[in-house]
Amino acid sequence: MNIFITGSNGFVGKNVIHYFKHKNTIFTYERNQMINIKQDVVLHFAGKAHDLNTIRNHEEYYKANTDLTKNLFNSFLVSNAKIFIFISTVKAVVDKADHEITEDDNPNPKNHYGKSKLLAEEYILSKKLQDGKRFFILRPCMIHGPGNKGNLNLLYSIISKGLPWPLGAFENKRSFCSIDNLCFIINELINNDKIASGVYNIADNDAMSTNELISLIAQSQNKKFKIWNVPKSIILMFSKLGDLFSLPLTTERLNKLTETYIVSNNKIKNAINKPLPVSTKEGLLKTFDSFNKMMTR
Repeated sequence: MNIFITGSNGFVGKNVIHYFKHKNTIFTYERNQMINIKQDVVLHFAGKAHDLNTIRNHEEYYKANTDLTKNLFNSFLVSNAKIFIFISTVKAVVDKADHEITEDDNPNPKNHYGKSKLLAEEYILSKKLQDGKRFFILRPCMIHGPGNKGNLNLLYSIISKGLPWPLGAFENKRSFCSIDNLCFIINELINNDKIASGVYNIADNDAMSTNELISLIAQSQNKKFKIWNVPKSIILMFSKLGDLFSLPLTTERLNKLTETYIVSNNKIKNAINKPLPVSTKEGLLKTFDSFNKMMTR
């Protein structure tokens, strides 16, 4: 099978290419390249997903996340390709969640990242497909795996230095998405023609608290760890200082580390009708083990 892929240099793109390269021919899209799809499958991973508070030109989100998706999908519609898979985000639904997020939730994103992804989703959903074509809009939560960069690295760095975790007073639960499970799901969508087009949340089976993550990181390093219940007011004060002086802990990062954000994966599991290959704990331990290998090189 021939696959056309965007975002090949990103974390998801690199892992998906590695997953499929032995069984398929991969054609990668380069930025500003003329779009001419001649392959069987389109995997659209390119986009902008950086810290929203540091991007002044918000139009960059709409160019990268909305306009490019429209152009790709238009090319898909007139091509012989049969499958279009778009990586959106659960942030296209809601920024902060007070309940388990499902595909039935009414999307109401508040930031430009979520809004730009939602506009792309709505465009895809508005188009009529020819017989034999299918599309899948995937809304993953926090994706992680070997080579991952982001907030999990910050947690790992703190524990590896023997520092106590000061955010014990924050109680939360959040969903994660192992890159292994994401690759498995994409493979199933491509090869099972009985799975219907539509929007699917992507997450591992179990949500986990940040304090539980700290325990897993310590386990992966064979280290003891301490959790301090520093008053929330003090932590919030330090995060605001981080905003001013570009310190590791900012209000944006604090929110990501301590928010509750649980995502249901029931729809995609029912569609695939197979168990996910990696448990939440297994996937996270694999990620943390990769951090350890990088540090010991």
